[in-house]
Amino acid sequence: MNLKHVLAAPRRVLATVCAVAVALLAFGLYLQHVQGLEPCPMCIVQRYALVLVALVAGVTALARSRMAHVVGGLLGLLVAGFGGFVAARQSWLQWYPPEVASCGRDFYGMIETFPLRRAIPMIFRGSGDCSAVDWTFLGATIANWSFIWFLVFALVFLGLLVTRR
Repeated sequence: MNLKHVLAAPRRVLATVCAVAVALLAFGLYLQHVQGLEPCPMCIVQRYALVLVALVAGVTALARSRMAHVVGGLLGLLVAGFGGFVAARQSWLQWYPPEVASCGRDFYGMIETFPLRRAIPMIFRGSGDCSAVDWTFLGATIANWSFIWFLVFALVFLGLLVTRR
């Protein structure tokens, strides 16, 4: 089976992209809530980008028109590109950590120190250190794997655009 054959069924491919993005989000939540890894602000931004990739892919998979696939492909490419940029920047920070790392405040400290209307936005910024390497798989960090997946998603959306023209 070649790439052209796979991209000839765009709705199936987009549904797969949606499912993989949701699985990656679930794994991130597992690492946070079960393994106890605190996400940093860049991790939170990557999660939002993954949510958008899943939404764009899912909605586009439901659409039947060629124009919807083109618009979804463009939106997906932009979101995946943005997520990949953030993941690449975090990987850079992990390879070359800054002298002083400040990526956020302590969760409970935010709630105790600030009124709720100011603490809620801070919670979504994350509290971990962006340059810390807390978990690896096959020698790659979470940010490295995130970059790889965003690159895969971007290539799928680009392939969709090329075949839908």
